[in-house]
This record gives sequence, C-alpha cells and structure tokens, in this order.
Amino acid sequence: MTERRRGLSVRVKLTLSYTGFLLVAALALMLFAYYVLQFVPVGSVVQTNAPDGSTFAPNRGDLLRLFWPRAFAVLGILTVFGLIGGWFLAGRMLAPLARITGVSRAAADGILNRRIELPGRRDEFRELSDVFDSMLDRVEGMLAEQRRFAANASHELRTPHAVIRTMLEVAEAAPDRVDVPRLVSRLAQTNDRAIALTEALLTLARAEGEPLAVAPVDLAEVARDTLTDLAPPSERGDIRIGTDLTPARTEGNPELLRMVAGNLIRNALVHGGGEAPWVRIETWASARTATLRVENGGAVLDPALVATLAEPFQRGSARRYDRDGGVGLGLAIVSSILRAHGGSMRLTARPEGGLTVEVQLPVIGRDER
Repeated sequence: MTERRRGLSVRVKLTLSYTGFLLVAALALMLFAYYVLQFVPVGSVVQTNAPDGSTFAPNRGDLLRLFWPRAFAVLGILTVFGLIGGWFLAGRMLAPLARITGVSRAAADGILNRRIELPGRRDEFRELSDVFDSMLDRVEGMLAEQRRFAANASHELRTPHAVIRTMLEVAEAAPDRVDVPRLVSRLAQTNDRAIALTEALLTLARAEGEPLAVAPVDLAEVARDTLTDLAPPSERGDIRIGTDLTPARTEGNPELLRMVAGNLIRNALVHGGGEAPWVRIETWASARTATLRVENGGAVLDPALVATLAEPFQRGSARRYDRDGGVGLGLAIVSSILRAHGGSMRLTARPEGGLTVEVQLPVIGRDER
C-alpha cells in the first residue's frame, strides 16, 4: 500500500471553509456599507437646529473614521467565532466517520464481527454505514463458509486415504490370508472416490474463480442430452421418467451448464426411489428467466435439512459416500456455477416425499411456456 504524506484533517478543512465563508459574507456586508456611505456628503454639511440645541451633523469622513475600526473589530470577532464554532460543528458532522474508521480498521485487522450500525435517519453517512455493514456480513459469511468447506474437504480427503492405509496394514499383518483380487478391487474403488472428490473440488474452485466463456445454450437440449446419457431408455428399469422440455434459451458456459443438469438429474435418478420411483424434468422460459425443474419421489425430507443441501459435503442422510460414488459436492457445484452465471437455485421438500429443484437463469429471447 502506498504511503501518503500527512495532510490537513477533514475537520480542519471544514473549519477553515466555514470560517472563510463567514469572513467572505462579512466582507461583502462591509463593502456594501462602504458603498452606502459614498452617498453621504464629503464637504460642508448643512447645519440644523436639533431639539437639544446642537447644530452638529457628521459628514462622510466622520462616518468612515467611526466605521472602519468597528468593522475590523467585528471581522476579528467573526473570525474567532467562525474558527471555534466551525471546529465544533465540523466535529459533530464528522463524528460518524470516527465510528466508520474504527470498524474499518478492525476489519482490516481481521476482526469481522463488529458493525457500524449508525443510529438516526438516513443520510449519506448512514447509507455508507449500511452498505459497509452489508459487505462485512457477506465477507464474514463467505469466510465462515470457506473455513467450513476447508474443514470438510480435509476430512473427506483424509477418509479414503485412511481406508487405503487400513486395508494395506491389514494385508501386511496377515499376507497369507489376503484375498488379492478383492483387495485390489477395494483399493481401486477407494482411489476412484478420492480422484472424484479431487476433481469435484477443482471444478468447484474453477466455477467460483475463473471468467466464463459463454455462448447461447438451450436448457431443454441440455436436459434431453443429459437424460439420454445418464438413463438411456433401455436401462431405466422400473423408474418412471416424465419430461416436458420446451425451449429455454440462456447464455452461459455450455460445459458448466451441462454439469448443472447432470448433477440435478443424477441426484434425482439416485434418490428418486421408493416402491414406485419416478423423476420429472421440465424446462420453460418466461419473459426474464429460463427455468429447469427436476423433481423426484423418495423419502420425506426435513425442510431444515433441505436448506443445507447446497452446502459442500451435505447429503440427505448420514452416509459419507453415496451408492454411485458421490462425494457430497454436486449441489454445491451447481450453486457455484449458477452464481457465476447470475442464476439461482431453489430446493423444496415435497410433502409427499422427494425433492423439487428449480434452477433459474437469465433468458435470451422471449419464449413463453
């Protein structure tokens, strides 16, 4: 950070400004009074008999000799009054800045739990205070989310390696009793999970940090292609899949938006179980948004749990790994991708069981459902 030379404080500048304005106004009045005195005769003055018997009437010179000393005395008094009054007035006006500066310095030192919270009616200082407090709320929330993510990520990354180490230690302790093909298969599965987790973490970081290369994308086509890849008609078994895919054009990164559709549809296929498993996928466009909705049946979910499903490593159950090798980052990745595209995601627990996920992105074109 560039070092700045110390200058006059804002309070001093305001004080000098107030005093200067006061002196300018006083000088203007003095000049006006001097202008008026120009109409007083300079020479001999007509004498009249006053009620008290005197005959004196001042001329211009007499008045100016009285005017200038008193005018400069008043000017000096106004200067002192302007400096003192301006100093206290500027201090009162700038008092909120001291509070804002204190909280800002605390934030710069890493203390993010303090807020400015200026009382009173709205003005420029209070607008600045409210905006700064909102920024601190967001920064504190993001840092807390990052710490939580780092803790969960370290745990998730440690788990498969700990499993691999345990299997190898057991094999080393009793090499004669090792089922080598089974051991190799389990090691490969655990290693695949670790690789999948690492790739998911990299995808999440890329979605949050890199600028996007965008192009027109139709969510209906993306959903149709994704469904064909994940659940070909010949492999759907007992699960009922319904679709209503009308054009819903948006602008975004095609690969990342395919990842959004893939995560949502894969989750629905995996968790849409029960006696009569089903999944329904819909797309449509309104005047402002292109929408992808994915619904599935299944167990009744706690709404409080649903609210956390978009956080990293959160699942609908206590399992650390899903049957399909999921690592708990799918909806977190979806949420990050949507934020990068200016979109949003809403999760709703269905009263009959299952989940509804609705994704909205800015529309291009004016297709109507």
